[in-house]
Amino acid sequence: MQTIFIHVKCELGQAYQVADQAVLEVEQVSEVHSTSGQYDLLMKCYLAENQDVGHFVTSKIQMLKGVKDTFTLITFKAFT
Repeated sequence: MQTIFIHVKCELGQAYQVADQAVLEVEQVSEVHSTSGQYDLLMKCYLAENQDVGHFVTSKIQMLKGVKDTFTLITFKAFT
């Protein structure tokens, strides 16, 4: 399992709708947090080891209604 974080910039007034849609429609999205700054949302996603990150982001996240821009962080190791 690979973990990625996606910063999402939304169209004006669309952050709550994008967050709700991501949680309901994209099974790989485990958490969505609202954030301040350049991006509106931060999504934590779990992907299968063989799943293509770029294809997932462009076909599942960027296609959500109200998404304007994304910035993806790929993680390597989780420390507990």
